[in-house]
Amino acid sequence: MMTTLRSQRTNFDAILLKNDATETRASVVDVFGGVGSLSHGFKVEGFPIACGIDVDETCRYPFETNNDAPFICRDVATISSREVAREFFPGAASILVGCAPCQPFSKYNQKNDDPRWRLVGEFSRLIREIRPDVVTMENVPRLVKFRGGNVFQHFVENLRETGYHPWWKVVFCPDYGIPQQRSRLVLLASRHGPIEMESSTHSPDRYVTVRDAIGELRPLRAGDVDAEDSMHCASRLSARNLRRIRESRPGGTWRDWPEELVTGCHRRETGQGYASVYGRMAWDRPSPTITTQFYGFGNGRFGHPEQDRAISLREGAILQSFTENYVFSKPGEEINFRRIGRLIGNAVPFALSRAIARSIRAHLEKCHVE
Repeated sequence: MMTTLRSQRTNFDAILLKNDATETRASVVDVFGGVGSLSHGFKVEGFPIACGIDVDETCRYPFETNNDAPFICRDVATISSREVAREFFPGAASILVGCAPCQPFSKYNQKNDDPRWRLVGEFSRLIREIRPDVVTMENVPRLVKFRGGNVFQHFVENLRETGYHPWWKVVFCPDYGIPQQRSRLVLLASRHGPIEMESSTHSPDRYVTVRDAIGELRPLRAGDVDAEDSMHCASRLSARNLRRIRESRPGGTWRDWPEELVTGCHRRETGQGYASVYGRMAWDRPSPTITTQFYGFGNGRFGHPEQDRAISLREGAILQSFTENYVFSKPGEEINFRRIGRLIGNAVPFALSRAIARSIRAHLEKCHVE
């Protein structure tokens, strides 16, 4: 673990790693596995990971390294249910987990024409043909209303017709100890009876804040890399953006700036919809949603609360509740902001993954399923 990263360690990492889970025999196959954060939550909660499947080869190293499990680089649309089913451990319960690419359902995609939405149907096909004991899916809340709600409704109906008891809810991540104002749709379904997510762990007056999560990391200037941790690196700022961030207050936006720093698009009426860009995070609240471009000051309210820079890759990972020992690249590999930012921003928050895994473990124990 990167014990030298913080000038004085807080207990946030220790809280994330706290674990009294016992090992279970039920194995997990992770479809659309990505960087492996959903699998990692199951692994820490005692579930053996059978494999992860994803079309993105850049996910192989972090998935395999963090989860001690093989990575299969395949398009889910081209893989058969027989190929997936044989990855489960024999004689034990099977859990199929998946987070289909959320971009087709995101509020940032206004055209509704991204063909990846069909991957939800491919996940449904695998469930119907494999019939695993338990299924979970995580995605953006807009999936429920996408294409008039037909995609999600059809998915749920297929679950019921296949003998599952589905449950779903839009979860607000701070309610589960994640220092980020991120809402996610979580679905659980079991063939063994009703199943639901465990109760929230944090009330609003006890939310984990930006200060709790990253407040004691060593200071950094724009364009610099920490000597002890190459992931604690900040993107460069132009002279104009450096002036802008110096005029920004914590929790504020571009509206804090003097007139000469405001861009033309902000002055237009349509620019009023972009109040969240070019702003600083607030210390004593959870952060805004971490996107795939959180490392850029102009991409959202991603300015550090008091240092004149955007948050670092490491800080973005921590706000996604990744522990500091989570690996995103090979030793000595050059840090690529765009690649690692995409891996972090697309990930399921680790603390949410653990809550999902605990919920499934409690259900299996209640149903006496191993």
